[in-house]
Amino acid sequence: MSTKLKATKKSKSNLPKLHEPLFAIAVAEWNSHITEALLQGALDVFKREGYKNIIVKHVPGTVELTYAAARMIDIEDISAVIVIGCVIRGDTPHFDYVCQSVTAGVAQLNTIGNAPIIFGVLTTENEQQALDRAGGALGNKGAEAAEAAIKMADFTLSIEEQPLARRYTMRELEAALEEYNTLEDYDDYDFDDDFDDKHDDKHDDKSHHKKYN
Repeated sequence: MSTKLKATKKSKSNLPKLHEPLFAIAVAEWNSHITEALLQGALDVFKREGYKNIIVKHVPGTVELTYAAARMIDIEDISAVIVIGCVIRGDTPHFDYVCQSVTAGVAQLNTIGNAPIIFGVLTTENEQQALDRAGGALGNKGAEAAEAAIKMADFTLSIEEQPLARRYTMRELEAALEEYNTLEDYDDYDFDDDFDDKHDDKHDDKSHHKKYN
């Protein structure tokens, strides 16, 4: 027996209020009757919270979500990225390979630290379990992903307001190494000074994302 999908119920929330955040959502077309319901759940939350700057892009399947997220975290002033997909177990190991691929891919991207990536991919044993979580008996995981995106965007802002420790992302380290390898005199290069200058510029550029007081 199939569960009829329904719109996300509006309810009072204690979510943080952000000033003009920008969210991006990558949606897999595979199992679209599920993923579109999850997308709608996420959009309902953003609409309820008054956020209008939402980028939505579709990709063929769940495996492609990793690449989509990798591109989306480089969007200027992005606050958070959500990946939405649905993988239902079949009679072959394909289910396990797809789940492992997207899980590991998103986890690796989150270590970069450019922007939080929220995992909104359903991995279920059957279609009914997916329907139950896409607006059915167990709520809408897309809506939950949107709420998590708002909270993580707020978390990012709170961290950026703290004094910077000597910790660097992989991209910053790779960029510094590339520049270091082009120098004729290695003694002239100071990584910490170069990083501090770049971080100050990045911090100033994100000042418009401050929370309402």
